[in-house]
Amino acid sequence: SGGHYRPPHCFPRYKSAILVAYRNQEKYLHHLLYYIHPFLQRQQLSYTIYLIQQVGSGSFNRAKLLNVGVREAMKDEEWDCLVLHDVDLVPENDYNLYICDEYYPKHIASAMDKFQYTLPYKSFFGGVSALTPDHYMKMNGFPNTYWGDDDENDDIAARIHLAGMKIVRTSPNLGRYRVMNDNEETEMQEPWRRPTSRHNTRKTWKADGMNSLQFRLLSRTKHPLYTKITVD
Repeated sequence: SGGHYRPPHCFPRYKSAILVAYRNQEKYLHHLLYYIHPFLQRQQLSYTIYLIQQVGSGSFNRAKLLNVGVREAMKDEEWDCLVLHDVDLVPENDYNLYICDEYYPKHIASAMDKFQYTLPYKSFFGGVSALTPDHYMKMNGFPNTYWGDDDENDDIAARIHLAGMKIVRTSPNLGRYRVMNDNEETEMQEPWRRPTSRHNTRKTWKADGMNSLQFRLLSRTKHPLYTKITVD
């Protein structure tokens, strides 16, 4: 119920909140839920899957939705780890543990098939990542001002360094992911490069984030495989 699970026969060493920013991607969601629950249960984690849904027809704001997810998830539990997960990614290796690094934010999706299982560029922090609540608050969370952009991951990577931390990565042989994509053939041929940011992260990161987060909570419902948080 609500996407929550605890191992029945042992005391879990880690408690992880899985946060998925979402809007109208039902096909991908069904695939993710089908694979991710047994994957996490084999790791004997205590976990809850949160779906943070944006209503309306405006531009999608993944980063702000994840801020909302962190705020709401922390009301339920003192989570050890916040795992930020794209809805269209499925892990390929059971030994890719959904737990945090003790010292630094961890990039988990270090080898996606659409990038030929390599990083598209050095500072890439997209797909799946894991941060402790302390890491998240230390960098003031994610920016709230990326509407329809796809370069918020670079802002986040910059925030990590500005907050005095660094990115650690799951080794590529473990951090392998299948990207669910309807246009797979054209996707594989696209030349990947770092997007040009239009945001001055160095000046804005302390003022734009968890400390400036504003939203309207429309509903919070428990479904059989996830908790859905709907926001405006």
